[in-house]
Amino acid sequence: MAPELVSVVQHNLSWQAAHAAAGAAAEAAAQMGVLVNIAVVDCSGLPAAFVRLPGAPLHSIDIAKDKAYTAVGFGLPTSRWHKVLQQHSAAVREGLPQRPRFVGFGGGLPIVIHGQRVGGIGVSGGSEEEDEIIAQAGLRALGLA
Repeated sequence: MAPELVSVVQHNLSWQAAHAAAGAAAEAAAQMGVLVNIAVVDCSGLPAAFVRLPGAPLHSIDIAKDKAYTAVGFGLPTSRWHKVLQQHSAAVREGLPQRPRFVGFGGGLPIVIHGQRVGGIGVSGGSEEEDEIIAQAGLRALGLA
């Protein structure tokens, strides 16, 4: 097999970008007065940055991580899953939400550059709307929103 068929180039989020996104999201949360956890993952769903505002709900730590993981894994904002699942069979509607680390409610956004997923950001601790607004602030810091 030819070497160019054996491997592919995959772009990834830099640590600088991950930290910039998490920091900007934390600033937005602080300005809004919302105590959240913010997770940024790379293109493989592995942790790249994390910020916890003091007093943010402890259970929301894992939820933020899973929102980021779901967003990069599917390339879809987690807020869109409710609508997407309505278009599928009952088996998919019932089965997919039971998968470990799947989150089907707002607060997770894919990080996409030139049409390629390079990471994801997940926010948890506020309402779905607040979490998504805060995640958008992270994308804006990267010039992506």
